Amino acid sequence: MARTAVTWTWQRFAELGVDGVYDMLALRARIFILEQGPYLDPDGLDRDSWHLLGRDGEGELRAYLRVVDPGLKYDEPSIGRVVLDRALRGSGLADELLVEGVARCSVAWPGQGCRISAQAHLQRFYGRHGFATVGEAYLEDDIAHVQMWRAPT
Repeated sequence: MARTAVTWTWQRFAELGVDGVYDMLALRARIFILEQGPYLDPDGLDRDSWHLLGRDGEGELRAYLRVVDPGLKYDEPSIGRVVLDRALRGSGLADELLVEGVARCSVAWPGQGCRISAQAHLQRFYGRHGFATVGEAYLEDDIAHVQMWRAPT
């Protein structure tokens, strides 16, 4: 699969602007709601999070993740809402997205690890990026999840 070059932006919710919020919610809805089934995606945490957006050369949002500030979901920062445009799966862009997200966390919160509530079938993917499973699997929005922890670097 051809590699799509993206430009990364790292912004607080208030900096996203109307178009940025719309693009973020549209991409998340295509993947998390249309593909995986209904649930309430806007969970009240977006306003207190950093947002990493990957846009292609035409400005279309193709990759995204959010990092919830420490103390809101977990004691440490929490990566979540990791999403990649379906057409780009298998291109390596998901790895690039997570590497970029982890690097941004390390700069924003030096010396802190980060936590993720990962879909259980993605443990190997997150494991490649230094995350280790902690605890037992649980259901979140009717999908098996596990909590994963990445120690500070």
